[in-house]
Amino acid sequence: MNDLPLLRPKLSRLKLSGILESIDTRLGEATQGTWDYSQFLLALLSDEVERRDTKQLMRRVARSGLDPQKTFATFDFSFNPRLHEPTFKQLASCAFIENKQNLFFVGPSGVGKSHCAQAIGNEACLRGYDVLYRTTYTLFKWLYAGMADDSHDRRMQQVRSIPVLILDDFGLRPLNELQQADLYELIADRYERLPTIITSNRDFAEWPQVFANPLMGSAAMDRLVHRAIKIVIEGKSYRMDSFTKTARGLTTMTGSSI
Repeated sequence: MNDLPLLRPKLSRLKLSGILESIDTRLGEATQGTWDYSQFLLALLSDEVERRDTKQLMRRVARSGLDPQKTFATFDFSFNPRLHEPTFKQLASCAFIENKQNLFFVGPSGVGKSHCAQAIGNEACLRGYDVLYRTTYTLFKWLYAGMADDSHDRRMQQVRSIPVLILDDFGLRPLNELQQADLYELIADRYERLPTIITSNRDFAEWPQVFANPLMGSAAMDRLVHRAIKIVIEGKSYRMDSFTKTARGLTTMTGSSI
């Protein structure tokens, strides 16, 4: 395209320089396919929209703390036949976000709770929602650290307003009284407004014990469970099973080499 050197600064000024990545290909397709001008323009603009959507998705996932590899496509449903795959795929539609419902994954360690929570988080990112994924202890340690430099309120506001909050390993490590107060405040503020996804290997009945103050624990649980969706995942540990299979494989290899 002879006019490309003249086109480049104009596209850059209009913040459309990404079009330069596909314009040669599209020009060739237009010539071979005898596209009209509107078809050619539509193809270029569609490429630019797709490019921007991809960049925004990458930024959302990077900000979220999610592992982009933790999706339902990479989840081994065959490992635990008791898992009802259609139920998890239905949750991946993210209807619970619009319905402002909390979502809980409860069960022993290694059964896939965190993977499922992150898979749903990645689906939410695909659908344009901002997500924050953290272990519960890490998040409230970060919030508590904000008291040292007067950034606590700003940090709380960031977490308070995130469209989808994922708290992993809820109740695994104890929180101090100020951290418990922050947890209660977040639960109360997000109630019926924004959804929170929680994973925990503690029995559901033990959750109020996260709070030293039983009244605060009762009030927090009352808000958390209202209209919430609870998924109990039972079975053996996927990680332990993988470890056992690897150990057996190494034993076999060692035995065969002697």
